[in-house]
Amino acid sequence: PAATTFLVLSGKSPQDQQFLASAAGELSLAEEGGGELAVSLALDASGDAGFDAAAYMGALQARRFGRWMLWSPRMASTHDLVTQNFAKLPVGVVCATDVQFKGRGRSKNVWESPPGCLMFSFTSQMNDARKLPLMQYVVCLAMTEAIKDLCCAKGLPELDVRIKWPNDLYLKGLKVGGILCTSSYEPKVYNICTGIGLNVDNEKPTTCLNAALQELKANSPRLKREDILASFFNKFEVLFDIFSNQGFQALEEQYYNSWLHSGQRVVVQDAHEGQSVNSVVTIK
Repeated sequence: PAATTFLVLSGKSPQDQQFLASAAGELSLAEEGGGELAVSLALDASGDAGFDAAAYMGALQARRFGRWMLWSPRMASTHDLVTQNFAKLPVGVVCATDVQFKGRGRSKNVWESPPGCLMFSFTSQMNDARKLPLMQYVVCLAMTEAIKDLCCAKGLPELDVRIKWPNDLYLKGLKVGGILCTSSYEPKVYNICTGIGLNVDNEKPTTCLNAALQELKANSPRLKREDILASFFNKFEVLFDIFSNQGFQALEEQYYNSWLHSGQRVVVQDAHEGQSVNSVVTIK
């Protein structure tokens, strides 16, 4: 029999939840060997689910992103779900899961995420094709800033999460997250699906946010996935509007302040007329 993916639906308001519920019956998920999608509407989002959607919605301030949530305890790929159902779902919807067993990365890498990760994908739209390659930088910046904002708001030590070009997040020299942006074109608009994985609670194989917090301050309160997700959308919406209206140059200083590569020395090879010259330069 085909595997079943259970989805719990949540909205920022009763109207948001009803709007999402009306679309949920039309969702499909094509998998190798076939697969069917079972939808469960969350009337009490804070029940025994692994993700507390009510707490997330309570912390969410963004008006356009993250207002509609699809959550599953275990599913193949949040990215596949929002990509395959883009036209059926409201723009700005987020799909999250506790365990993802066919997660997608760059170069079509596929893996299973361990419990303790914040795994989600969301949708957006953009008209300017020239800005599409820069979208992943805006998302990376939003997540690093969101984590810092959350630590500050909770009175926790600041976690210095850095951006490793082009789309990875590093903490203390170890990878803790990654971002994937894909897009498709419709007349006059690009549909963008963004997937993010962030290691919040699982120290293996490298480290995680809460382990780093404990090293900075013993018995420190732990960051919760729900708060991180809400903080991300609160920050992303602001940065996305700046990016859309003013271009990436308006965010460049912030981006480079979060860049892992500042101060690194690299070797640049210049080939000319069969001769190659190596130069050592420092990235500013």
